[in-house]
Amino acid sequence: MAWEAAYAELDRRRAAAREMGGAEGVARQHGQGKLTVRERIDALLDPGSFREFGLTTGKGRYDAQGDPVGFTPSNAVIGSGRLDARKVMVSADDYTIAAGSSESSVADKWVYAERMAHQYRMPLVRLVDTAGGSVRLLEQQQATKIPGYSGWPVIPLLSTVPVVGVALGACAGLGAVKVSAAHFSVLVQGVSQVFAAGPPVVLQGLNLKLDKEALGGAAVAARAGTVSLVAGDEAEAFAAVRRFLSYLPRNVWHLPPVLPAEDDPARADAALDELVPENRRQTYKVREILDRVFDRGSVFEMSRRFGGSTVTCLARLAGHPVGVMANDPTVMGGAMTHQAALKTERFVDLCDTFHLPVVNFVDQPGLMIGPEAEAAGTVPLAYRAAGAIEQAAVPWISIVVRRAFGVGGGLHGPKYGESGQSLNHRYAWPSAQWGSIPIEGGVAAAYRRDIEAAADPLARRTELEAYYRKLASPFRTAERFGIVDIIRPSETRALLCDWVEDAYELVRTQLGPRQRGMR
Repeated sequence: MAWEAAYAELDRRRAAAREMGGAEGVARQHGQGKLTVRERIDALLDPGSFREFGLTTGKGRYDAQGDPVGFTPSNAVIGSGRLDARKVMVSADDYTIAAGSSESSVADKWVYAERMAHQYRMPLVRLVDTAGGSVRLLEQQQATKIPGYSGWPVIPLLSTVPVVGVALGACAGLGAVKVSAAHFSVLVQGVSQVFAAGPPVVLQGLNLKLDKEALGGAAVAARAGTVSLVAGDEAEAFAAVRRFLSYLPRNVWHLPPVLPAEDDPARADAALDELVPENRRQTYKVREILDRVFDRGSVFEMSRRFGGSTVTCLARLAGHPVGVMANDPTVMGGAMTHQAALKTERFVDLCDTFHLPVVNFVDQPGLMIGPEAEAAGTVPLAYRAAGAIEQAAVPWISIVVRRAFGVGGGLHGPKYGESGQSLNHRYAWPSAQWGSIPIEGGVAAAYRRDIEAAADPLARRTELEAYYRKLASPFRTAERFGIVDIIRPSETRALLCDWVEDAYELVRTQLGPRQRGMR
């Protein structure tokens, strides 16, 4: 047969690549409770859809006569496939070969996958399981280089296609970047960590002895905003990836995928009318509001453990994907902390980049106050969030549930906007209240001497608060058209489902990259 020797060598190299790090390496991977790279790709993608690239990339070994005697495959596995029938690019690390480190990766290979995702405008999923850089690479190359990959479009990708990072092991250095430089990132509890440098480097550089979990495990990464979600196992992580991508378009030149409406747009849930207590010192469950307003089962929350006073979700209205923000009064009273400001900025940029109309449920007492908030730089971070909101072009609607006070309350939606003509489309529930300062704090400040001099200071303060609360009635604002309308909470879903149709008509005219990319 013609080319028999060449075909035989091709088959040997392909077989070596599919064997990964060999039986011992695979057993070690399974022993750590982890799937192999090829098992992961099979679990993520639609069956039989993976088209691998660079199967023969690696390091060949040759005898003195130049004939091949062995082959070690690259530990970067790349290719395209389908995820719920939609095309995606996958770049995955094989930890069974040199711990997924740069020592055996052949950087041009994984960079090519990212370049292809960028140029062919398809979503990118990174399955990251790497020890990061290796000093052994210096010995192999007999030289070193200035850090960086000149052909890697890591930032342009974020402005054009959905990017997902999944932490499936200890992700150090470059691995940490691959996880976090994404629109959505997942970490598997107990087996995955994300950090700039691992325990040996931290011990050497800072003389701190920490294990991997203490340095960058789930508790640290989720609360720091390094990852968007913590999964219980790899199957849960891949399910989250599929769900996240189901709300987003293939790229910024497409509309988000609209599904057939299976939940009645006119559904009025009477329980909503009772969820917010009349006693303003009592809280309520904001997630129950979201579950009752949006299409049943469609609310997908991200970054719950980071900036918890602000809730960020993807959801659907009559099948249309939307971005959802809400304040959680059970966390810091719903105030805008420095983390909540960062979370808001990221989320608004995500929605604006991929043309997701924004629905904001507002119960904002204002910026977080006190010495810790000031030391964290809450005010400048809040105005970074304001920049994201004002530069957003996507349709935006606000529902004021309870409070909208001060600088934080003013960030409920764009008021000037990118064009200088933002509509600031906003409604309120009868429970709403707003102003430059909360009444309780305002009365305490303005009437301090009066209250102290009163025979019954508590009664005098209560009297003043009641007087000003009447002046702050949302109906007085509505009389002046300071708000579009006041509605019953149970009317919210029908209003939003009607609005989202118009929002998507506007979004159709906005397709393509935004003038400013993801921050």
